[in-house]
Amino acid sequence: MSVIIDDLKNAPRLLMKAALKPVQGDRFQATGFPDLGPATYTLPDPKGTEMLLVESAQSMANRLEAVCWDEAEKDVAAPLKGLPHVRVDLGEFGETCSFLEFHRLNSPYIWGGDGPDANTAAFRTSFCESLGLRGDAWKAGRGRKEGEAAEAPGMLDMARLAGAAFRYDPNSVLHGVFLEKVAGRYRLSRLLSAFMEARDVRTAESGGVKFDRVFPAGGVAGVTSQQGYVNVPFSRTEFTAERITAYFNLDLAALRGYGLGEAAERMLITLALWKIRHFLETGLRLRTACDLDCVGLTVTRPEGFEVPPLADLDAAVSKTIAACAQAGLFADPPITHITWKAPKKPAEKKDAEEGAQEELEEE
Repeated sequence: MSVIIDDLKNAPRLLMKAALKPVQGDRFQATGFPDLGPATYTLPDPKGTEMLLVESAQSMANRLEAVCWDEAEKDVAAPLKGLPHVRVDLGEFGETCSFLEFHRLNSPYIWGGDGPDANTAAFRTSFCESLGLRGDAWKAGRGRKEGEAAEAPGMLDMARLAGAAFRYDPNSVLHGVFLEKVAGRYRLSRLLSAFMEARDVRTAESGGVKFDRVFPAGGVAGVTSQQGYVNVPFSRTEFTAERITAYFNLDLAALRGYGLGEAAERMLITLALWKIRHFLETGLRLRTACDLDCVGLTVTRPEGFEVPPLADLDAAVSKTIAACAQAGLFADPPITHITWKAPKKPAEKKDAEEGAQEELEEE
C-alpha cells in the first residue's frame, strides 16, 4: 500500500470519477434546495445538454464523513479506531461528536453553551494555544452577535492551524473547517471535495395523495389539512439521465503545503481513498427514491494510478492511524470528551433594568 501512495508524490491533484446507475429501473430523485427545488442547468454546447446536480459539495462532504461512523455501535467504524475526534456530552439531549457535526471542530456544541466545566475549558484553552493564540481567546467569541466572526491580530500560520486541527480531528483537515467561533481568519479549505451530477436529464413527473379514511375533506368536526387531516394530493418530480457521475478531487499540493509530515500526509491520503471506496460500496442510498450502484471508479489524474480495493484500504488506514499515534501527532487520548450545557435564557430587559435600579438604590 505504501508503494501505491508513493506514486502520488509528484501529483498536485488526485482526480477520480465514478459511473453510477439506479439500482432498479431508470428513475432517481435529486437533492432539493429550499425555494429552488432540484438544481438543473444547461451546458453551453450546440445541443444545449440539460444537466442536474444530484449531490452538492456540501452534501457529499457530509456523506463522506458519515461513512466513518457506525450508527449501530455509536462509535467510529472499526478500521478507524484511534482516529482523533471530539465527543460532546449534551446531557439530557444525548451525545454528538465532530464526525457528525456539519461544521466539524467549529460546532457550536464544542465552543458554545453555558458555563463550561473544567475539562471543556481546558480543551478550548489548549486548542487556542496550539494555534498560537492566547489560551482564553475562545472567550472573546461568546458575546458576539450571530454570524459575527472574531479577529486575531498577527500573521496567520496555516501549518500551525492544520497541525492543531489534525491533532484533535483529522477530518477537519480533510474536509475543511472555518473556526469563526475562535477567530475569523482561521479557515482550512477542503482537501477532499466531491459532487455528483447527471447528464442529458429528462423529468419524470408523478404524484400521489395522502389518504385520510376518516375525513377525506375538511369542513367536518373542525379538522383541516394543516392539522394533518383530510386527503392531500401532491406532485413528485424524478429524473432519468443518460449517465450519472460522482466526481472526487483530492488536493495533494495543498496537503503538502501544510507541512504535516510524511506520516500525516500518508494517513490523510489513505483515509480519503477509504472514504471514497466505502461511500461507493455502502453509502449510495441517498434518498428513498435515489438508490444507486457504482459501475466503476476511474482515476483521471495522475495517469496510471489505481485506487486500491476496500479490503486493502481497511488494513492500510488502520496502519497509518497507528503510525501517526506512535509519532505523537494525535491528542492523547485520541477522543477528547467535553460537555455542553444549554445557554441560559437572557433575562428580560425589564428585569435587567429593575435590577440595575435596585443596585443604584442600595448604593
